[in-house]
Amino acid sequence: MERIIKHNYFFAHSPEKVWHYLTNSDLMELWLMKNNFQPVVGTDFQFRTNPVADLNFDGIFYCTVLEVEPFKKLSYSWKSGPGDGKITLDSVVVWKLEATTEGTKVYLEHSGFDKEENLGIYDALNNGWPGKFVKIENLINA
Repeated sequence: MERIIKHNYFFAHSPEKVWHYLTNSDLMELWLMKNNFQPVVGTDFQFRTNPVADLNFDGIFYCTVLEVEPFKKLSYSWKSGPGDGKITLDSVVVWKLEATTEGTKVYLEHSGFDKEENLGIYDALNNGWPGKFVKIENLINA
C-alpha cells in the first residue's frame, strides 16, 4: 500500500518570494538541509544531513530535478538508503504554488512510500514537513 504525504500552507507573500526559498540553494540550507540544488530540469543534486541508522538512512538524499515551472510548480526525485549505493526509498517531492489575493497557497505532495521498510522514514518526513513551512515563513518574515 502506497502512503502519500500531503501538506499545505498559506504564506502572506507573493509566489515569487516563496519560490525563492524553494529554489535557492543557500536559502534551502537554512530551512531544510545542506544541498547543491539548482532549479534546472535534469540536474542531479543531494540533500545532506546526519545519518539515522534506525531509519536505514545514511544521511544523503539523492535527487534529480524533474519539473520546474517558475512560481507555480517544482518537483524532484528523493531517494535514500543505508549507504554503499543501495537505494531503499525511491520517492518524489512535488511543490505547487497558487497565487491568491492575500498571498500564496503552497501544496506539498511527497509520494513513493510503498514499501513496508519505508514506514519509519515516511512517519519522520510526514511529521517533519510542516515544521519546514514554519521555518520558511520565519525566514521570509525576518
